[in-house]
Amino acid sequence: MGVTNSDFANPDETRPFDNGQVKVVRMGGATFGRYTFEPGWRWSENVKPIVKTDSCQVHHIGYILSGRLHVVTDDGGEAELGAGEAYEILPGHDGWVVGSDAVESIEFTGAETYATKA
Repeated sequence: MGVTNSDFANPDETRPFDNGQVKVVRMGGATFGRYTFEPGWRWSENVKPIVKTDSCQVHHIGYILSGRLHVVTDDGGEAELGAGEAYEILPGHDGWVVGSDAVESIEFTGAETYATKA
């Protein structure tokens, strides 16, 4: 037929972690992730124990659907990302939810290895 579709309601894989999860859908050689970070989520507290690296070493490219995410890079750069913004975050960073709303995002790069054991 030439058309393939999938839904994050029935992902290929779900990776839960404290205060969040990533749902993974694979198709056509691509991996998509739908990330949910609840208020109180922080990479260095909730994902670092899983991956066992000093900072997040995943290259992320995505789009924020809701909430606000603060990112600090290993070299001291900082950014705050919000709903409606596309982003690229290079390896070597920490991040956390800002405020009382969950962060929901879709990623086009990064979901294949995010929150997996090193």
